[in-house]
Amino acid sequence: MPIELPPGTAAYSENTPPPSNRQLLTLLALFVMGIGIAIALTFWLAGALVWFIPTSVEQQLGRAMVPIYEAQAQPSATQNTLNQLLDRLEAHLPTEQRTGRDYQVLYVPDATVNALAIPGDRIIIHQGLLAEVVSENELMMVLGHELGHFANRDHLRALSRQVLLQLSLSGIVGDFGSIGAIATTSISALANAQFSQQQEQQADRIGLTLLNQTYGHAAGATDFFDRLSQEERPGLAILATHPPSQKRVRNLERLIKQQGYQVGEKTHLPPSLMP
Repeated sequence: MPIELPPGTAAYSENTPPPSNRQLLTLLALFVMGIGIAIALTFWLAGALVWFIPTSVEQQLGRAMVPIYEAQAQPSATQNTLNQLLDRLEAHLPTEQRTGRDYQVLYVPDATVNALAIPGDRIIIHQGLLAEVVSENELMMVLGHELGHFANRDHLRALSRQVLLQLSLSGIVGDFGSIGAIATTSISALANAQFSQQQEQQADRIGLTLLNQTYGHAAGATDFFDRLSQEERPGLAILATHPPSQKRVRNLERLIKQQGYQVGEKTHLPPSLMP
């Protein structure tokens, strides 16, 4: 039976009037600000904590991802040569970045123009990318860039941000799902991680340093990216996951000048890597 209010009774009394539009907008602004602060704190915390996470954790994540790419990879003379080139770059990494690591290249024979580093110390090189490079130097720059992501622990940084962000938002606006679901989603997202502009630039810096240490000069550092900037077309997956190529070229040219690196003669690709 419905309850009838006495005549003259309103939903809000004179002492508690309904909130005005201005008050509602203020509450909404405070709510959005709270989410913004939570996101900012999450990003800061992820960056601060990532250096305390053992390397074994990243490699453990790789056990769920590496087999997927191993099934696509093609063991061959091409893959062996790519790993020999990677070994030359790895030799110039600081000891702490080599200890407990097992960096390897997996060569995937498809037309995708892309390279990526995944947890588990694996660098994926697609045939489409290899078909784009002209010299050994520019290929080494690509490999050095991917090693830079491991050096900066960018995968763990991305994972930490995603997990902490989902947990933070769950605490603010309600549960988004179980902890297990959050973890599963986060790990699968690492395969398609898109790093920030700053992370990509730092990886380029490390790649340039390794290139110069390997050859004694920085020839070929910008060639691949300069060519990409002029060949935007479907299939260039690397353009979707990295900063604009022309911007990368400008940043690398500035770094070469700042560091006083020489630009010498480029080395031809090994025969096993030629089309």
